[in-house]
Amino acid sequence: MKILVCISKTPDTTAKIAFADNNTKFAADGVQWIINPYDEWYALVRAIELKEADPSTVIHLVTVGGVDCDPIIRKALALGGDEAIRVNADSHDSFYIASQIAEVAKKGNYDLVFTGKETIDYNGSSIGGMVAELLDLPYVSLATKFTLEGTDAVIVREIEGGEETNKVALPLVVSCQKGMAEQRIPNMKGIMGARSKPLNVAEPVAVDALTSVASFELPPAKAGVKLISPDNPEELIRLLHEEAKAI
Repeated sequence: MKILVCISKTPDTTAKIAFADNNTKFAADGVQWIINPYDEWYALVRAIELKEADPSTVIHLVTVGGVDCDPIIRKALALGGDEAIRVNADSHDSFYIASQIAEVAKKGNYDLVFTGKETIDYNGSSIGGMVAELLDLPYVSLATKFTLEGTDAVIVREIEGGEETNKVALPLVVSCQKGMAEQRIPNMKGIMGARSKPLNVAEPVAVDALTSVASFELPPAKAGVKLISPDNPEELIRLLHEEAKAI
């Protein structure tokens, strides 16, 4: 079996967010970059678990980005990927990125394509569906469990108010979320081995981006907390009626 895992570089969740060039670009100075957690903790680790169950499984990683993505993809190799492909392009357009991933997937003849359900910076949750459409493959989103039964995949996914179980023939595309696997930390053997694993750089195919960033905007600052004495329930009721906002 061949598995392609999509990897994205995102800012650490503790990074201070700021923008530059009249709020049209993310200010990257001093930002710590990580593997997108949904890609790492759930998509990649589940692929590694499948390889542990069947050592003949091959795991390839793909990312779309510049040379600054190399440390991120090397960490993914250290966790357990066998080989990586970096498409040498810089874009935040989902269709453009999905098109580059789909091109890699077409050439690799993969049985499975795993993505995280979304990235923690843009929260678009669109790459998996676009990749599946471009490859003309079935797509299951928001997967929390994944098992194999021969050439079929049994996938549990979240739906409104419950869960849904799907049985789908390979090949297919799956987006992964919490429940799919548990986070792992690279060990020293993996870190040392990642240095010699192939990291291939591919030039992008010609695709027109469908979106562009007009501007970024920080959310409004949170209002201060108001403390109400337990002896003054009338004031609490007044505030709830007049100032509290529905969530």
